[in-house]
Amino acid sequence: MTDNEGVRLQKVLAEAGIGSRRHCEELIGEGRVTVDGKKVFRFGERVDPQRAVIHVDGKRVETRAEMRYYAINKPRGVVSTMADERGRKSLADYVEVPERLFHVGRLDTDTEGLILLTNDGELSHRLTHPSYGVYKTYLAEIHGPIPRDLGKRLRAGMTLEDGPAKADKFRVFDQVGRRVLVEITLHEGRKHIVRRLLKEAGFPVQQLARIEFGPVKLGSLKPGTMRALTVREVGELYKAVDL
Repeated sequence: MTDNEGVRLQKVLAEAGIGSRRHCEELIGEGRVTVDGKKVFRFGERVDPQRAVIHVDGKRVETRAEMRYYAINKPRGVVSTMADERGRKSLADYVEVPERLFHVGRLDTDTEGLILLTNDGELSHRLTHPSYGVYKTYLAEIHGPIPRDLGKRLRAGMTLEDGPAKADKFRVFDQVGRRVLVEITLHEGRKHIVRRLLKEAGFPVQQLARIEFGPVKLGSLKPGTMRALTVREVGELYKAVDL
């Protein structure tokens, strides 16, 4: 690329939401920006935003203007697809943007919570591929009392009909009488895995919600609403799958 082609790097970074042009120039000058794997120190560096792979502090910055990244809180009773041939409510009923989006993974109809939506096919594929082991965290309501060693048993693993499964993390989140909320984190995505794992342990799930997908948290997002991911969240998702 010649000096007259492309867009100045600090402008590309600023338009991607990293900060003001002055701040982006400081990042470049401090050697915190790489383009296609090479550190860049020159403020006048020009890049093609559609093709360049840019990282700031080791996290990728998405510079393709057409890329979209969202989080949605799927309500219970909604199927995790963008359309349903049986006429049931689907994610499309809650999406308010014109772009065609992929849902990243699924939640069963009776489970609510966080689903990611994007038109970035490569990222979507990697986030759902078992080899990358992206963590997902759930809140499950079960009925107590629960034994002290339940977390230890779940982390050690249990044998289900389709093979062994285990929790990576487990803790009691809240308890009122026999109603117990537990937080469970796994890095795999087999169908109904949380429900099956807890049932095998002797504690059928009463209600279930996903509250985290990798670095993205559900937070205060209300059921049936969506929000755009931040630049930082997108960069952390890329980092989680080695992009």
